[in-house]
Amino acid sequence: MFRHKGKRRTYFHNLKLASALSFVAGTVNIVGVLSVKILTTNITGHFAFFSEEILFKKHLPAFIYLLFIFFFLMGSFISSFIVEFLSAHKKKRPHLVPILIETGLLTFVGLSGFKEMKLISSQDSIAYILLFAMGIQNSLVTRVSLSVVRTTHLTGLFTDLGIDLSQLFFKNVGIRHRQIKKSIFLKLAIILCFFCGCIIGGLLYKVFYIKTLLFTSGFLLFIVWSDSILYRYYYLKRKLR
Repeated sequence: MFRHKGKRRTYFHNLKLASALSFVAGTVNIVGVLSVKILTTNITGHFAFFSEEILFKKHLPAFIYLLFIFFFLMGSFISSFIVEFLSAHKKKRPHLVPILIETGLLTFVGLSGFKEMKLISSQDSIAYILLFAMGIQNSLVTRVSLSVVRTTHLTGLFTDLGIDLSQLFFKNVGIRHRQIKKSIFLKLAIILCFFCGCIIGGLLYKVFYIKTLLFTSGFLLFIVWSDSILYRYYYLKRKLR
């Protein structure tokens, strides 16, 4: 799911990656909205709010929205920098560090739900951390899939889905027609898993509140573990042939 690149990367690799991490993003999205009333998986709306606050000369709120944008950007930058640095030094699993950082951040925010721990004092701080974590995830997924998969927001996906659906009404023969159908299925999988993450995350939030993010952290660790197991299995299988 993470290791294969270029010609070695298949449609199935992208489908697994898209399904798993869009579910994570959907969960983080609903937990962010319910806990701090802030969108934490994308920054489109924050630009509008930033402009609004500037228009009404509310400079402090405007600066906070600017920080939301900045933290998402920094998450993306750091994720890409780490992958590039480790790849340049011939490390076998350059994706692992960004995933573990994201997992650690989500765990930290989830643990803040225990009142006795008092880890985070403000709602804005929670938003900063979650936006940073989602910047890490979106950058990592984009690099690994060669820009085929996005998992933290759906605007571009719905645009691409509309384009692909429109092409079905015209005569596309052979492999081109199959590619369009596969592209549509991939986008629908991302949308569905994001939606499921929102629904399941919302249901869990009713019981566990922001501690729901601990389940998300556990799911990320399971993804990394299962991907490693599958990689070793197929590696040994090829060697034994």
